[in-house]
This record gives sequence, structure tokens and C-alpha cells, in this order.
Amino acid sequence: MGLLYLGTPLTWDEAKQYADHVREHGITQFLYTWDRVKDRCGDELLWGDEVEYMVVTFDDKEKNAKLSLRQTEILAKLSQVVGDLTDDDTPALMTVPTFHPEYGRYMLESTPGSPYTGSIPDLLSVETNMHYRRTLAKRHLKANEIPFTFTSFPRLGTHGIFTEPHFSSDDAKSSHSLFLPEEITNPHARFPTLTANIRSRRGSKVAINLPIFIDEKTPRPFVDPTIPWQRAIYQEDPEAKNGAALIDHIYMDAMGFGMGCCCLQLTFQSCNVDEARRMYDALIPVGPIMLALTAASPAWRGYLADVDCRWNVIAGSVDDRTPEERGLRPSKDNYTIPKSRYDSVDLYIANNWTNKPEYNDAHVPYNKGIFQRLRNHGIDEMLAKHVAHLFIRDPLVIFSETINQDDTTSNDHFENIQSTNWQTLRFKPPPPNSPIGWRVEFRSMEVQMTDFENAAFAVFIVLLSRAILAFNLNFYIPISKVDQNMARAQKRDAARSGKFYFRKDVLPPGHDTLTISPLSCSGSSTPVEGAPAKEKLLRNCFPPVPRPSCVEDGPIEDEYEEMTVEEIFVGKGSKFPGLLGVVEAYIDTLDVDEGDRLQINKYLDLVRRRAIGTDIISFSFETCSLQTPATWIRNFVRSHPSYNRDSVVSQEINYDLMVAVDEIERGVRRVPELLPEDYAPTNGYHSKPNSP
Repeated sequence: MGLLYLGTPLTWDEAKQYADHVREHGITQFLYTWDRVKDRCGDELLWGDEVEYMVVTFDDKEKNAKLSLRQTEILAKLSQVVGDLTDDDTPALMTVPTFHPEYGRYMLESTPGSPYTGSIPDLLSVETNMHYRRTLAKRHLKANEIPFTFTSFPRLGTHGIFTEPHFSSDDAKSSHSLFLPEEITNPHARFPTLTANIRSRRGSKVAINLPIFIDEKTPRPFVDPTIPWQRAIYQEDPEAKNGAALIDHIYMDAMGFGMGCCCLQLTFQSCNVDEARRMYDALIPVGPIMLALTAASPAWRGYLADVDCRWNVIAGSVDDRTPEERGLRPSKDNYTIPKSRYDSVDLYIANNWTNKPEYNDAHVPYNKGIFQRLRNHGIDEMLAKHVAHLFIRDPLVIFSETINQDDTTSNDHFENIQSTNWQTLRFKPPPPNSPIGWRVEFRSMEVQMTDFENAAFAVFIVLLSRAILAFNLNFYIPISKVDQNMARAQKRDAARSGKFYFRKDVLPPGHDTLTISPLSCSGSSTPVEGAPAKEKLLRNCFPPVPRPSCVEDGPIEDEYEEMTVEEIFVGKGSKFPGLLGVVEAYIDTLDVDEGDRLQINKYLDLVRRRAIGTDIISFSFETCSLQTPATWIRNFVRSHPSYNRDSVVSQEINYDLMVAVDEIERGVRRVPELLPEDYAPTNGYHSKPNSP
């Protein structure tokens, strides 16, 4: 969640005076980094996951599941416990994990103690690692507290008691929210300052409106009776009745509704800067598809929404754009910013022949002075425009103690802006004075209820990333189509009923099959004596394919078409084997024993069964489709005995839902519509290999 300093944060009126200073020195810091590491090459694949939890406390007498606001106390205890552990105290192939604060005072973030390598044992340790972290956290909570990997708490901001302890929203001094108390926010100065400065810069509270799910008895029109329409404490209180709260929508008005969500993120180290840029671009069209497939958040502020995902909620929750930047009022130069600073990627950045100018077809404002400064320093146009686009944003949190820095050894001003551009992917330069290389962070997925699911999607994405590089796959479609896919991905049941733009032919020119061999212009592969040796590691450093002289470019519109999620994963036509097809072909190039392949297949089978729209029956096998968590949650609510078919997620329904999710995670409750029949949580421990 960005940089955490101990210091004196500036109010927005104070901070905006230093915005140009931070931008200028942030670019200076980037250029020092660039000069130092632009030619760095040969870094091995290292990667990691970030899993976020919400801690829920159960009041069995009142049948109320509430968010526990003990983050500070819990993290202090975990820090002490983790500090006393050694690697010998952890499961095999694992180091002591780390826990971090997040925006919500009920949230925890966990990461592995050290990065995973490209080894197969490391790949297959992910689920055990995740389970160990969950178990470690759970062990140091109260008896009635449970850490959930759950995207959005259904009753956050409802009328009634939804936190432990309970606080009033009347004292929400940083957000001025009608619904969320000040105490929902991490007390570190960064977080309330970020909340207040977004509101101040924007000139109003944030306004998030999700369409309500219309059930049989949902009032029409739906005018939310739980909004305190007449409250008059803060100057923004009239905004709801003056149009910010839309009819037939669920209205939310604070950063906490978005940044209080949990997610699953993955970061990969690349061989060099060019490979990182190729990987960044290749995963951009994958982001919306994975969002749809992991959809897990259909309930908000005590109501069922007609969407399944968190993305637009978070985008709205940190949208600091002024009315002029949003195009709601005329500006001097008609300057507008089309998106929130939390949104989908705006630009492809790879500097190679497969990245055609036509793919970057969206309007992307950028800081022209910064762009020219980067170009003058020798940065190519693609990367210069990417950085200059990030730097149209103002720094939102500045600590007085960090205004003046040594730009040769610090990158804090650069990260101040880089880390508050929250997009579906993040291109990450190496930190100063660090062995860490160029990285790509994949950020679109929703966190799943179980470690098995989270591990399955992590394993799938890391394997897909290697397949893209190994086979030189081309996933480019116009950015405008990626934006449309992001909107489609959030719709109810998008994984089943939606269609998404995707590239029809992902193979390199002249290829009819997936191959790692280099290609000649005639279309034939360079012959290899005997069968190629199988790789023992997932690796980096796959050279890109040079442009063949025989390539003829046709219309961009002929390169992609609408596909179902099933077609994107299983394949369509001879030129598109599907994402699962390319992953399985890549696994065939690895030296994997039978037992490990079976475990990998279990993960891929979950992805496959989520993707297929209907059950598949053939002479040799039967594959039953699985629901997304969002569909399962929606069905649970609607089938609950106390549900009144009015879109309301009551306190009792929410309590029973959270009990059920806990039972599912522990393997106590069987849900074959959501998880494989043989699902069982790992115990978190495997025997350590015998010492020599």
C-alpha cells in the first residue's frame, strides 16, 4: 500500500505547493536508476504473491459477523512472533513469512519470507506457503476472530454494527463519510492523509454508485432508505441528496469502500528491462479476463449489486480528479483526464515490432515537459510516454521530512507517484542499492476464499508468463478494447455469459504450432538434432523473435474478435490454442515428474472448470463447470431462509455467509458447485528433507 514514513504529513493545501518539486525530483531519481540499471541483464526468475486478509470477529449470540479493528495489535503480535521464528520452524522449502499493514484497520497483508524461484518444488509450495501464513495469523487471533481471504465485506458501511468495536461515522474527519467511521482506517498518518487529500483535491467526496441487483421485491425505483439524507455535520453532507447518490444504485462515499477490499497480486522479476516490457504488454489483455474468472464481490453496503467485481469501486474510491479534469466543468485548455488513477493500463510500452502504434488507440494525456526531458536523456518514446503519463498525477501524501532527498540514492519521490498509479499491471524499476531487478506486477485478480484457489491462479499466471516468453506469443489488441473488456468483466456472471475481445492468432508469423525454436522467413523452424532437452526450471531470458521480412500487416480489426471466456481458455480455431493450451504446451517442455504434474493439473483443472460455460462430456471424461465465488455468494444470499428477495443482505445472512466461507476454507462444508469434489485444505506442513 505504498510508502510508510514516520513523519509529519502535509495537508492538501500545503502539499500541492510541492507537487512540481516531487515530479521534478521523481524524474531525476528515475533517470539515475535508468542509467545505473538499463543494461542490467541475466536476472533469474524470482516471483512472489501478496495475499490480503480481512479479520472478522463473530458474535454468535447476536448472529453478527463484524470487522475486527485490531490490526495494530495483531501486527505487533505477529511481528514479535515472526521475529522469533527461524527458517527451521517453518514448513519445508519455506522461509519465515512477513505481514504488513493495509488501508483498512481490519486488514492484513502477507507475503512469502523470500521470493519463489523457478523450480518446480517452489511452484508447488505456493499453496502450503499461503496456508502456513493463514494458520500463523489465525494462531495469534482471539478465539472468535478469523482471517478471511474475502474480497469485499458485504455489510461494510451498513446501518447498524459492522465493526468491533463499534464507532459512529459522525466523526469521520478524514473522509466525511455518511457510512464509515474514522476508525475503519489504518491509523498511520499516511492513510487518513491520503483519504483527506483525495477529497480535498477532488473538491468533493468520492462518489461510487453500483447498480443494485433487482430481485422480485426490490423497491422500484430503489431509493436507499439507509442513507442519512438529512445529516448536516460536514460541508459535503448534502452531496448525496443533491445527486451524488443515484437512484437504483448502491451509493458509497469513501476511500475505505475500495481500499478496504482484499485482492491477490503477483510480481515477477524479468531478465532485463526489455523482457519486463514485453511481459507487461502481454499480460495487459489477460488482466480483464482474470478479473472475470476470479470475480468474488457481488455484495456491497448490505445489498446485492448487479456487478460481480471490486474494480470500479476501488477506481471510484481514489478518484481525485477535479470537476474540470473529469470534464464536468470547462477548463482553460479543455484538459481532461479520462480515468481515475486506479484503473486499467493506458499504454503498451514494449519497444519492438509487434507493438504497433495502432494498439495504443486511447486518448492518453501525458506531461509534455517530462516526456521531452526523458527523450532528451535517451529514453525511447514508448517508455518516455508511459512515465510522463504516470506523472500527470499529483503526489497525494508528502511528509515534510522527506521533501528534500538525495536523488542519487533515493527513489521516494518517484515512488510517491508511481505507487499511487494503481493500474491492472505495474512496471517496476529496480530499487536503489538492491539486488532486485526489473519487475512486473499483475494486479487485477480478486482474492479467493481458499488457499487452493489462490495458489491455482498464482501457478497459472506464472506458467502463462513463461509460456508467453518461451513461445514468443502475441496477445496485442487495441487498448480501447482492453478498456471495454474491463467494463464487461465486472458485469454479473461475466465468466459465463460475457464475451471479450481477444487476439485470434497468437503465434509468431509463420508458425502453426507452439515451438521454442527460432524461425526463418520461409516459415520453417530451425532443425534440432534429436529431442530438445527439457528444462528443469521456469526461467527468464527468452530472446524475442526478430521481424521476418515476409510479414504483411493487415487491418488491425482483423486481428481480434469477441470470444467467450471458455474459448479464451480452451481455444478457438487452429491459430489460438487457448491460454490453457499454451500453458500445457509449455509444461511439456519442462522436466516434471508424474506426481508434480498431477498437482499442477489440479490447479489447471480449477481454472478450466471455472472457464467452461457448461459441463463437457466426452467418451473419455466428464468436466463439470464451477461457479465463480461471486455467483456462489449471490446464490447463497438468495437461497437463505431469511432472504426477502429484496436485494438486502441482512445481519443474519451475512453472519451465516461468513460461517459458511470459514467452513468451506477448512474443508468442513462441501460445495461441489464451487470447488472440486476432492478439495481439502493443506495442513501447512510437509516433512523437511533429511539433512545430509
